Amino acid sequence: MDEEYDVIVLGTGLKECILSGLLSVDGLKVLHMDRNDYYGGESTSLNLNQLWKRFRGNEPPPAHLGSSRDYNVDMIPKFMMANGTLVRVLIHTDVTKYLYFKAVDGSFVYNKGKVHKVPATDMEALKSPLMGVFEKRRARKFFIYVQDYDENDPKTHEGMDLTRVTTKELIAKYGLDDNTIDFIGHAVALHRDDRYLHEPALDTVKRMKSFPPGFCDSYMWNLLHVFKEESPYIYPLYGLGELPQAFARLSAVYGGTYMLNKPECKVEFDDEGKVVGVTSEGETAKCKKVVCDPSYLPSKVRKVGRVARAIAIMSHPIPNTNDSHSVQVILPQKQLGRKSDMYLFCCSYSHNVASKGKFIAFVSADAETGNPEIELKPGTDLLGPVDEIFFEILDRYEPVNEPSLDNCFISTSYDATTHFESTVMDVLNMYTMITGKVLDLTVDLSAASAAEE
Repeated sequence: MDEEYDVIVLGTGLKECILSGLLSVDGLKVLHMDRNDYYGGESTSLNLNQLWKRFRGNEPPPAHLGSSRDYNVDMIPKFMMANGTLVRVLIHTDVTKYLYFKAVDGSFVYNKGKVHKVPATDMEALKSPLMGVFEKRRARKFFIYVQDYDENDPKTHEGMDLTRVTTKELIAKYGLDDNTIDFIGHAVALHRDDRYLHEPALDTVKRMKSFPPGFCDSYMWNLLHVFKEESPYIYPLYGLGELPQAFARLSAVYGGTYMLNKPECKVEFDDEGKVVGVTSEGETAKCKKVVCDPSYLPSKVRKVGRVARAIAIMSHPIPNTNDSHSVQVILPQKQLGRKSDMYLFCCSYSHNVASKGKFIAFVSADAETGNPEIELKPGTDLLGPVDEIFFEILDRYEPVNEPSLDNCFISTSYDATTHFESTVMDVLNMYTMITGKVLDLTVDLSAASAAEE
């Protein structure tokens, strides 16, 4: 504590641990502290005893669920795109050597009251009940336009300026129906609500460029390279709690110092309002910059919403998902009459996160009411019978400070999505603000084959 550091990182959530690792690799002197005695912060994974203590107080978990240590229940459940930004960060930093992954069995979408698989092959696309024959032809023309579109080649634009034309106007040209629009916008382009329809189409086209008819880059990469599975997602064995620890290990290898179980962690400022250090247990460590999650600087963040979440322990896979041991189901807002999407996430003992024969399912959404049990019912109704279920609502925060004035870099709270893309974009933006550099993520994706299970 009596040394001076380039950066002090407060909290061992995933975002903070990735940044700690990246900054240490860059040669910065990093001190990483946490008021908790465990890694992961808000994004930790809990064993059965910890889960019961969080939701049921002193009540012991029932014996039929198996051993507590067999469970690693994520508090922020998310899958990783096999070709996504987080995997690129893992390869860039060589953190893959600390982790083992398995492919997720499938991605599904909720449509007209039923769960349908997101097509992962040309044959699946042809057979999919998501669209009728004529609709598939119209959709195919739209997909071909998206695939052929080149921002720098006006010949591929078909007379449309996608920086001005809205997504709704672009899709209208192809005459696609509302259910197809739902599928494309939410299960393919991964938009979280329908605001994208009234925004310039370029963003949606860019998101879809990696999703030609029946495939997307992550599907292709999974199919042709490491995992040989028809899913764009992967997930680490033993749960997401492994990720913060892997990046913490990386930071330590490059000279980062770790201190857990440090109470208070009060950020100190000079007369100009710039950070000068962090005090804990009467000692102050000096630093030039602080990185932290919202809980460490509550006066510099604002509440922007809440996430409602259900956590269920089951003895079977989610019905109508081809007996998948790991699966994502996206429930688009329009299908539910909501303002934003709902997400269903399931993993199981096959990923070493539960006792043999047990499945862990999560239903998440931006909270629109104060009653998660009723609000999440469209998702929990898809689970079938459950052994145990827990509900919670968590506040979401975002920073309101100006980092160039106070040298405080605060992450935003985790959202309801079941993938990491928005999480990692926040990390990369913070990295650029802290260092003035853009992280180069042009990597050889086949390098992740070292992490094949």
